[in-house]
Amino acid sequence: MIIPGMASDSQVYLNGEFMPIGQAKVSVLDRGFIFGDGIYEVVPVYEGKPFRIEHHLDRLARSLAAIRIADPRDRAGWTSLVGQLIERAPSPTCLVYLQVTRGVAKRDHGFPKEPIAPTVFGMVSAMALPTRAQREHGLSVITLPDERWLHCDIKSISLLGNVLAKQAAVDAGVDDVVMFRDGCLTEGSACNAWVAISGKLLAPPRDNLILEGIRYGLMGELAEQAGVPFEARKLSRDEVLTADEIMLTSAAKEVLPVVRIDGKPVGSGKPGPVYAKLRERYDALVAAL
Repeated sequence: MIIPGMASDSQVYLNGEFMPIGQAKVSVLDRGFIFGDGIYEVVPVYEGKPFRIEHHLDRLARSLAAIRIADPRDRAGWTSLVGQLIERAPSPTCLVYLQVTRGVAKRDHGFPKEPIAPTVFGMVSAMALPTRAQREHGLSVITLPDERWLHCDIKSISLLGNVLAKQAAVDAGVDDVVMFRDGCLTEGSACNAWVAISGKLLAPPRDNLILEGIRYGLMGELAEQAGVPFEARKLSRDEVLTADEIMLTSAAKEVLPVVRIDGKPVGSGKPGPVYAKLRERYDALVAAL
């Protein structure tokens, strides 16, 4: 089997075994395949060192508990698996992907009555770090209504809404989207969204309408270090469209500025001072790993 963009001998983990990705197979009755009944986690790795892995494993445990899948590994087991995947990675700077589905059972919307073993999958992919142009000149986005389900706080593998949002950005020739529900900011297609107004960092509240990215808590820490006031609250569309700065954060994006939204400049049309302070401290944190 040829996997576009991946070497056929790339090593993955599936249910207790490491194997070339072309040999990894799951049943068509796996509930992840049939229903999207599962969760995932992505851990960024810099030069062989996982970034904030404890926070990622905390979120993995929260997501499993939220959809009532018994955690198939303890904390040490997950940490060990991440380490083993890193050892097999083609590059020491990469992304470790973990996925757990409810497992294989007869197709039925209700949970299986008899105990079944979760399907555990892990792989490593290259991490394309933000380019110099993205860091220094920023991103362009469009706005969209947030039409996803109401449990965005669960890192579910059911990502069709996110896929369609990202494709809308691709179709529009921009980098990403920022979404709004009931007139208030939620997030990007696969990233958290931030604004700065009069030197203050603002973000949507941590609730069921956003996935709390690992960088959500980190951005608050970095803002405190930089002396930047921070507040989490509902942000109206008008506030976002007239903000001095907009930023996106995720494992792959790290922290990036948005300089155009719906074809119009954000603030001065260039990355702003709040972004510069947070970016500087983010880079220092990675360098200190």
